[in-house]
Amino acid sequence: MTDALELDALWEDFHRVVNMTSQELATWLRVRDADENAEPLPDEAGTPTGQHVLAILQKRRTDLTEDDLRVMRRVVETVTSQVDLEDEPKAEDERTRHRLMTIGHDPLKAAR
Repeated sequence: MTDALELDALWEDFHRVVNMTSQELATWLRVRDADENAEPLPDEAGTPTGQHVLAILQKRRTDLTEDDLRVMRRVVETVTSQVDLEDEPKAEDERTRHRLMTIGHDPLKAAR
């Protein structure tokens, strides 16, 4: 179980690295999965992790599950290991940017 201080820190870190709104992320997941013949149902678009990040963005801190906390830790680790959050946004290669956007981080978007 996560104590209150750890939860506060994780909540802050997660919302610092996830710089896309839930609406931006939902739109990105649908666009990313759409092809010329079909667009997926909104609740089926994107990767399971992307869908989980979207669900977390729509929750209150008190409603988080242990599974949510695990995903939040993984997202924070992934983004902080691949992006210099203190530096100015820059155009990384498009595949890297799109992969990060799938978990809610747009490297070209200014920090909140």
